[in-house]
Amino acid sequence: MRNSLPGKSGKALFAPYATGKLSPNVAKRKKAVKSSKKKSSRKPTRARPTQVTMGLESSKIRDRSPDKQLNLFRNNPYVIPNLNRTYNNPKKAKIARDMLERYTGSAPSKFKKQIILTNFEYYVERFHSLCGSEKTRGSAMTVVHSDSADVTVVNFSIGSPMAALAMELISIVEPKAVLFLGMCGGLHRTLKKGDFIVPTAAIRDEGASIHFMPRQVPALPTFKIQKFVSEIVVERGLDYRTGVIHTMDYRFWEFDEKFKAQLYEERALGIDMETATLFVAGFASKVPIGALLLVSDLPLKRGGIKTKKSASSVFKTFTDLHLEIGIKAMSEISEKGEHIRHYKW
Repeated sequence: MRNSLPGKSGKALFAPYATGKLSPNVAKRKKAVKSSKKKSSRKPTRARPTQVTMGLESSKIRDRSPDKQLNLFRNNPYVIPNLNRTYNNPKKAKIARDMLERYTGSAPSKFKKQIILTNFEYYVERFHSLCGSEKTRGSAMTVVHSDSADVTVVNFSIGSPMAALAMELISIVEPKAVLFLGMCGGLHRTLKKGDFIVPTAAIRDEGASIHFMPRQVPALPTFKIQKFVSEIVVERGLDYRTGVIHTMDYRFWEFDEKFKAQLYEERALGIDMETATLFVAGFASKVPIGALLLVSDLPLKRGGIKTKKSASSVFKTFTDLHLEIGIKAMSEISEKGEHIRHYKW
C-alpha cells in the first residue's frame, strides 16, 4: 500500500518501526516514564502541619510553648493542634489573666474552684446577702466570692459573645465545676413559669461557638454536674424537665412567624441566648460546665412574652430557690471532691 503523503514512500515513512529503532522523541518519553516509576516506588514522606487550625487537642501539650506543642504533632499528619486556647498558649493565658482581673475587679487567685455563672445582677445581690464574703465590680462583670460555700458567682451579662468571653476568662483559674443558673423561655405547652429545666443538649443557632468547635460538634453539658443538680432538685421535692434548649442571638423572634414554625419542628423545650455557647466553649477550654435553667416566660402563648412586671415577679418568687439549688450543688462537689471531667483529650 502506498503512502498518501506526497513525495514519501510507505517504506520510508514506516522505516523506524520496521527496523526496531525508536525515534528520538519516543525514546525520550519512555525514559521519562521509567524515571517517574522509580520515584513513585520510594517511600512517601509525611507532610508536616503548616497551619494552626481548629482541630484536636491533647492533654500532653499543657504548659508548653506553641513551637514545642507543634513539634509533638509533626509525626502525625492527621492531627493539627489548636494553639488558640488559654491552657496551651502562654501568651494568651497571660493576657486572659490580666483581662479577668480587669473585667471582674477581682484577682484570679481569689476565685473558687466552684463557679456559678449568671446573667442577672439580682442573682449576684441575693448571693452576696445569703453567703457572700467579698463583692467586686470590674469594667464588664460583677463577682462575689463566698468562703463559707466555697463558691464564686459571676454575672457576665447577657448574650452569646459575653458567655464565650466569660468561659475563656474563668478557664484561667482551672475551675473544678461551673454551673450556669440562667433563665429561658418555655416552648412546650405543658411548661409554666418557675419550672426547672436540666438541659441535655443545646442547638447552636448563634455566632460565637463556631470559633471554638466546628458546627458538627454538639453542645453538651458535663453529665456529672447535671446529675448533682437533678438529685438536689428531687431531694427538695421538686420536679424538673430534661430536653434540648435552642440558643440563638436573635431578639424579637417572637414576632417572626417563620422562625416560630422552625421552633415547632425542632421540638426544643426552651429558648435562650447563652446555653449552647457555654457548653461548647467549656468543652473546648476543658472546663466542666452544666446548667439549671428557670422558665421565666412562655413566649409562644398569648400574653406570654416577658415584660418588666412579669420579670420582677419571677425574680422575687424563684431566684432564692434557684440560687440555693445551685449553691448546694457546687458545695457538694467541693466537699465530695469527685472528679468531674470524664476523660482527657
